[in-house]
Amino acid sequence: MVVFIKIIQLILALSILVIIHEFGHFIASRIFGVRVEKFYMFFDWKFSIFRCKKVNGAWKFKFFCKNEPEKYITHERIDPVTKKKEYEYEPIDLNTLPEDDWRRAEDSTEFGLGWVPLGGYCKIAGMIDESMDQAQMSQEPQPWEFRTKPAWQRLIIMIGGVCMNVILAFVIYIGLIASYGEQYISTEEVNKYGIAVDSLGYNLGLRDGDKIITVGGEYIEDFSQIPMALILEDTKYIDVERDGQEMRVELPEDAVSQLIKARSMFISTRMPFVVGGFSNGSYAEKAGMLPNDQIIAINEVETPYFQDFKKNIVNYRDQDVDMMIVREGDTMVMPVHVGGDATIGVYAAQMLEISTKEYSFWQSIPRGFKKTGKELSDYWKQLKLIFNPSTGAYESLGGFIAIGSIFPDSFIWEQFWRMTAFLSIILAVMNILPIPGLDGGHVLFLIWEVVTGRKPSDKFLERATTIGFIFLLILIIYANGNDIIRLFR
Repeated sequence: MVVFIKIIQLILALSILVIIHEFGHFIASRIFGVRVEKFYMFFDWKFSIFRCKKVNGAWKFKFFCKNEPEKYITHERIDPVTKKKEYEYEPIDLNTLPEDDWRRAEDSTEFGLGWVPLGGYCKIAGMIDESMDQAQMSQEPQPWEFRTKPAWQRLIIMIGGVCMNVILAFVIYIGLIASYGEQYISTEEVNKYGIAVDSLGYNLGLRDGDKIITVGGEYIEDFSQIPMALILEDTKYIDVERDGQEMRVELPEDAVSQLIKARSMFISTRMPFVVGGFSNGSYAEKAGMLPNDQIIAINEVETPYFQDFKKNIVNYRDQDVDMMIVREGDTMVMPVHVGGDATIGVYAAQMLEISTKEYSFWQSIPRGFKKTGKELSDYWKQLKLIFNPSTGAYESLGGFIAIGSIFPDSFIWEQFWRMTAFLSIILAVMNILPIPGLDGGHVLFLIWEVVTGRKPSDKFLERATTIGFIFLLILIIYANGNDIIRLFR
């Protein structure tokens, strides 16, 4: 059931993102008088689940049907010299088609739902894209085609999708900030008890109980942002307070690589283990433990903090132990059975105060703008790490399984929209990369045209797009292959 809920969230989020992205291309095309032949959610290879189009002033609908025939008759011939197949495309006289034939309504857009849930597309007339419509490109350019428009208009059409994804993230962040505010545990609050570190944190030079002062000379208010700051900013040192003395922890040169490969929270909050509640059948509750009791030792082994308790309790699986607790200032020893899973059925109380910043709608607009800008900047930095082989970040690339796993196990609207905004940022950044086949590839060639005054030939664009798609296919296979490998580790 959990997997099903994650799949539903993933499909819904991607559907929203694709529609918004393609709408950016669609609206920009229509503004400049360029025809949009198709607007599809998911790919309609061979047939579509649903489609509609305005024909002779009335909307027509079709369900589970094959795609419309082409508007051209294909003639094949073999070159007598090269022996290669060549194709000529003869336009069909649309006036000879039946009145209700959808092909007659050339200036109307066909909207539809395909069956291959890997994205969607907006087929713009006179443009070399994933459709590779050589038949249309072999005809005389028409004034309503993409290729006949000025370079600056074509540039706006191409960045329309990316702009809409950024705008979508901006709007979502405004809504989230206005509705829920911002919640986090401050670094100052964490410093009440200091940090807890795992083996990686220890190797980096940090110790349990350290209180973080600055990271690379900068104070970070939100404690949860410290790991990301270390990775993205290539931080060289952390200033901490240890045993009452301030000191500088110099990080090793391969710290970023270690952090990326570890995939763990190398630092976490440290708190006393105060009982917050009990699970069903709790051994601790049966033994007489009460909420607000503080566990400070197991069999005379001191466990002043929760992580100390976790490290030691695994040594007493399915055993009876003496636990020392503090109740209302009094210390007592209580015999408690430890389950085979090394638990006693206790929920730890939250001992750190969660900071909350609330915003009005108007206050959330500049805050949402800042949040969008930060997410764009951070993801761009992450992308640069991927293309830096020394970091090993490319090994963390993931496909649909990795994307789906970021959604919560249950449908929580706040988390769903937060993840959708994040994915919208990713889609915007990925699409603007200067790779043929992506929006950024088209933008690259358009900038070349604007600067040099020379337009790349259609044949060059076709070949570049083909190479780009091959590269993207390899990237998709690699990313999803990583997902599959991780499932079996």
